[in-house]
Amino acid sequence: MKYVKAAAVLPESLLAEIQKYVQGEMLYIPKPQEAHQKWGTKSGGRKLLEERNADIRCAFQNGRSIADLAQDYFLSAETIKRIVYKKS
Repeated sequence: MKYVKAAAVLPESLLAEIQKYVQGEMLYIPKPQEAHQKWGTKSGGRKLLEERNADIRCAFQNGRSIADLAQDYFLSAETIKRIVYKKS
């Protein structure tokens, strides 16, 4: 998380108003709800997991066992079951 000095970005009047409530402490200001992105969207991690899971489902449909898939992908059998039996 990047920290920014409030005095550098906020108008003086707004800074004075905030100082009525908080002084000398860190304050987190969240993004607006519409600006939130799901985990991994920006980094590409979500896409990689979706591709991995699609590969696992395909291999399962082609006859690979849950135990084999768990060993190949370094996941638990329960995780493999969640992936292959998930309703899309």
